[in-house]
Amino acid sequence: MSLKVDRAEVAFTFKGGMLPMTVMELATADPERVATQLAGKLNQSPAFFQHTPVVLSVEKLDAPHLALERLCAVCREHKLLPVAVRGGGDGIKQSAWALGLGWFPPQEIRAAAPASGEAHDTGAEAAAEARENSEAPALEGGRIFRGTVRSGQQLSAPHGDLVIVGAVNAGAEILAAGSVHVYGPLRGRALAGIHGSREVGIFCQELHAELLSIAGNYKRLEDIDVELLGANVEVRLSEDQLNIRTLV
Repeated sequence: MSLKVDRAEVAFTFKGGMLPMTVMELATADPERVATQLAGKLNQSPAFFQHTPVVLSVEKLDAPHLALERLCAVCREHKLLPVAVRGGGDGIKQSAWALGLGWFPPQEIRAAAPASGEAHDTGAEAAAEARENSEAPALEGGRIFRGTVRSGQQLSAPHGDLVIVGAVNAGAEILAAGSVHVYGPLRGRALAGIHGSREVGIFCQELHAELLSIAGNYKRLEDIDVELLGANVEVRLSEDQLNIRTLV
């Protein structure tokens, strides 16, 4: 006799997926030092700290035990949500599980496969990228970067505009006191007016941003009109709302 499951009775299904996730790589086990740096980051880019899920990487720490509960509390006090721990021994693994966090083994040291949207480097391409991934001299406090801003990388222009001649991959973050210009696909987080300037903008040739922010006002990817995704756009702030329009 075969048993059939009524589709109406199915409460959920498991599916594999690749979600963008910020990794917080700890260089110290001291929660107070972490709190001090997070406070500075919060002042610099408040839009990034909007209950962002993070994985705490302890791979660089030589500590069989650490104050994981306090470190998680520090993160939550600064609007970050720890969801898992990466690395550490059995003691840290057990602590993570006891706190309701996931645990990942240490990341293997190997050549990573190119992520979606990233170009695969041959030897010639790698040499070319090494030449192009350089910065031009700053002009009136601005900054120009040629190349790809990769996942986990952060670039900032704390005194002017930031110009990226290339792509910004998912998981990357770019910040500027002035405007942000991306001559390529924007898949990561872009924050303009990080010191409060409201007259700046964000410009990109291909919009897929995880987060857009001007002077602390932000929109996440899920808040962006799907018709604007992939388009050449300009983002401006008007009455505390981000307005996105296509450019020809």
